Amino acid sequence: MKCKWFNVCPLRWLEREGKITDEWRKQYCEKDFEKCKRYQLEERGIPHSDYLLPDGTMIKD
Repeated sequence: MKCKWFNVCPLRWLEREGKITDEWRKQYCEKDFEKCKRYQLEERGIPHSDYLLPDGTMIKD
């Protein structure tokens, strides 16, 4: 089962641009999405950066 935010998550464009590997998608979007910090914040309605990674770190542009 995929995360319900999968199609609108900024991680998709980060992956397409090669800024993150598909391992992020496999681990957090398709497997353990409830452990994803982005998912947790989204579920609570807390705004967060598009550059926040699922483990809570920020990707540098």
